[in-house]
Amino acid sequence: MVTPARFGAGGRWAERAALPLRLVAGPGALPDAGELAALRAALLQRDEPGAALARALLDDRTVTHAQIRDALADPDAPAPEPLEAFLSTVRTRPSWVDDTLLARGAEACRTYGWDATLVLAYGSLLGGYRTAAALEPLVRTGRLTGGETVRRIAETTEWWRAVTAPGGLRPGAEGHRLSLHVRVMHAMVNHRLEADPAWDRAGRGVPINQYDQASTLGVFSTSFLLHLRLLGVRVPRADGAAVMHLWSYLGWLMGVDERWLPHTERQGRRLLYQLLAHDPPPDVNSAALADALIHAGVPEPRERALSLGTWLLGPAAMRDLGLTPRFPWYGLWRAAINLPVTHVAGRLPGGRRRLLARAERQLRHRQAEKADAQRPPAAG
Repeated sequence: MVTPARFGAGGRWAERAALPLRLVAGPGALPDAGELAALRAALLQRDEPGAALARALLDDRTVTHAQIRDALADPDAPAPEPLEAFLSTVRTRPSWVDDTLLARGAEACRTYGWDATLVLAYGSLLGGYRTAAALEPLVRTGRLTGGETVRRIAETTEWWRAVTAPGGLRPGAEGHRLSLHVRVMHAMVNHRLEADPAWDRAGRGVPINQYDQASTLGVFSTSFLLHLRLLGVRVPRADGAAVMHLWSYLGWLMGVDERWLPHTERQGRRLLYQLLAHDPPPDVNSAALADALIHAGVPEPRERALSLGTWLLGPAAMRDLGLTPRFPWYGLWRAAINLPVTHVAGRLPGGRRRLLARAERQLRHRQAEKADAQRPPAAG
């Protein structure tokens, strides 16, 4: 097996970028020989059940888009054999899945309110652009540049709310359906890019591979919790464990191999450190995607976005992305609000209920602001 050239291409840059994660990963963060071999191999591994369905849809034409859509809405409905084979992989959940933990993880995510949206945008998404590892497929599909940026952010927000809604991951529920829909879309993109003679397999590996899927899962789970704490949000140990459980199940549902699921925060930090430490440095795609996100104006205007990105990611990361760091006033302001609310009021009797109500008010307020901004001016 020939390791794709991108593995370890970051050199000293990757070591510096990954240092904060190494500091919080605890002892034994460095990968051993077996783990290094697994990381290399993951660049050449895909979601095989998804790949089989993509072949049936795009090459064999034994499955249609309409059949996939109907089956995802009702996973128990009859389906053609290739689609049935795919659905069978998600019908029987792993023995480690705990519905109580899933419910607690989803509820915890809902209590984070607007701060969760901010962290996902300017911590997870923007931070993910810092390395060129997984960006080429995004640019090839054109989904995160130009006018598509706002739409993609809206779709990601819709998915996030669906998977964290009460019962959102029950088979047939909106969160479950959307997660499988994303998995199928990834498989289709991967299938098309793998067949493209212009794809640099020797340099990049499989377009949408297990390595990058594990990294994406990490920024939406492990670094998500780390960044929430930077905004002054209290994350009790039990909530952190439940959020990691939720995202491990989501990762499994979306085709991430069991080996790469971050079941605990410590495992997640260690794995995310190892991934980033072997990533390639940023490239022109990093700057283009970061610029599109910052200038999109959602979820926050440009100056707030730059300030918050500087607070969550650090000045060096902003410069890597071709962005000018700002004084982190917005992150400090959010932290000043969240510290008394979540660390004091949130601990009092009924605190969880009040945090959920606060999060709902924030969402309604932002939705009203958005509606006002889109309303055409009155005539005359």
